[in-house]
Amino acid sequence: MNRVILSTAVVVPYVLFASTAVAAPEPALAAQTWAVDITFHDPQRIALRLPGDTHETTLWYMLFTVTNNTGKDVDFYPSFRIVTDTLRVVTGGDDISPSAYDTIFARHRKEYPFMATPAKITGPLLQGEQNARTSAVVFRMFDTKASAFTLFAGGLSGDVKRVANPSFDAGKPESSDNLRFFILRRTLAIEYKLPGDETTRIMATPVRKSRHWVMR
Repeated sequence: MNRVILSTAVVVPYVLFASTAVAAPEPALAAQTWAVDITFHDPQRIALRLPGDTHETTLWYMLFTVTNNTGKDVDFYPSFRIVTDTLRVVTGGDDISPSAYDTIFARHRKEYPFMATPAKITGPLLQGEQNARTSAVVFRMFDTKASAFTLFAGGLSGDVKRVANPSFDAGKPESSDNLRFFILRRTLAIEYKLPGDETTRIMATPVRKSRHWVMR
């Protein structure tokens, strides 16, 4: 199976600020640099037999379309992560077979005949509806104990903030494990509830509760 890397940016755990007395910074009401438009379908499941497997694997995926109406060409490098209420983090594209994309694209080809994998739509995003790109982000099945999750979509805006790391140890050398500052990016947070109990949630349809911007 190939691993699709959607972003190489350092990721700040969403619980970082929640575990300290420091509040996470709020994003501006409107993007200060640029932000592409995104439309999406809520996450859904698909069960398929991957090459070499003797059993079916259940995956989650979300269809999305991005359009650049910013007035200038921009560099588009998306990243997608799910964080559950059990604090499980699942990165979109990790350990996903190309055959999974083929199956998903075939399912939606009538509505979206020109879909491409996230890896193929990264890079310069030209202006206008004629240059919109449609793809699917795919996730491995996450914790069945989770009753809610948030899907974070990054790379949609150029807004960034540099904030001090509340856990920085000045007595130790600065390193990747001891950063003085974090770079937070304007990120779309989409919150979902999974109805039912632990035995029925495996087939539950996610209910969208909210969508809003965060700095992450």
